[in-house]
Amino acid sequence: MTAVLICDDSRAVREGLRRSVSGLPGVDRVDTATSGEEVLVRWPRERPDLVLMDLHMPGLGGLEATRRLVRRHPEAHVVMLTVSADRDTVALAIAGGARGYLSKDVSREELCAAVATALGGDIVADPVVPPADSPDLTERELQVLRGMSQGRSNAQIGRELFLSEDTVKTHARRLFRKLGAADRAQAVALGFRWGLVR
Repeated sequence: MTAVLICDDSRAVREGLRRSVSGLPGVDRVDTATSGEEVLVRWPRERPDLVLMDLHMPGLGGLEATRRLVRRHPEAHVVMLTVSADRDTVALAIAGGARGYLSKDVSREELCAAVATALGGDIVADPVVPPADSPDLTERELQVLRGMSQGRSNAQIGRELFLSEDTVKTHARRLFRKLGAADRAQAVALGFRWGLVR
């Protein structure tokens, strides 16, 4: 029996996603929560197979709720719900234990694939098709990717590697091109998927 818990402070979003997820193959139960605090209380009792967590909520936001949940229960599978402007923050969520992210306006087909991917233990990235083999990154590109996976800014990565911020940006652009990623969050998600970062 597969259970999914949807957490969003917007009733319209919760209900829309609940209807979509309820019809997915293999999903037996769909519950909803309105806050990160509620998820932290309910997860140990209900142990849903997957949590779809809104990134921005009043009180305990999705980022901190995910970090706390995964720290207490490493087996928890969380996928962030976001809008495109939030992807830098999503990179932090992935570093904090989220299995990936989805746009709130994702299609039913994409939602179905994402739920199956997350339940299988893999990382979910907003629709992007990675090459079959992991890309050949230079040691410097790997260092930049690892810095991103830890939520560090380009400036912070530069200080750690004794590089200028512009040089870090150049490595990041090459990294995105090799990964086929549009931004930091996708790069981090794909890095986890290929085992380039842990």
